Amino acid sequence: MDDTTDDRSADASDAVLKRGDEIDYEAVGAAAGLRKGVLLDESDGAPHFAMRRFELAPGAAVPRHTNAVEHEQYVLAGEYVVGIGGEEHVVSPGDALLIPAGVEHWYRNDGEEPGAFICAVPNGDDTIELVE
Repeated sequence: MDDTTDDRSADASDAVLKRGDEIDYEAVGAAAGLRKGVLLDESDGAPHFAMRRFELAPGAAVPRHTNAVEHEQYVLAGEYVVGIGGEEHVVSPGDALLIPAGVEHWYRNDGEEPGAFICAVPNGDDTIELVE
């Protein structure tokens, strides 16, 4: 048994339920055809992670970039390409990815169906740098 304690005492009043129709989606400026909805983050009381849902339209591409924080992703819909480092991977529903902080990555949806994925990142600042 672990004797460590969290500084914060949780109870049922800390729980959050956010319904799907409460999620606002917005276009992501760096990539035409990419939309993001914040499912939960610090503003909802989530102490450690933000969980977001991204939608990648058919024909959309996200340019090569790096992030200062790690990404954990779970593919919900579609089949699309995720580039990580020097490799490209075709992903489909049920696939999970870990993209470490600072690793170059990109996305491309060559299919006719939209792609969608959940992305969890640590709360706090994230610096995104486009790779030429």
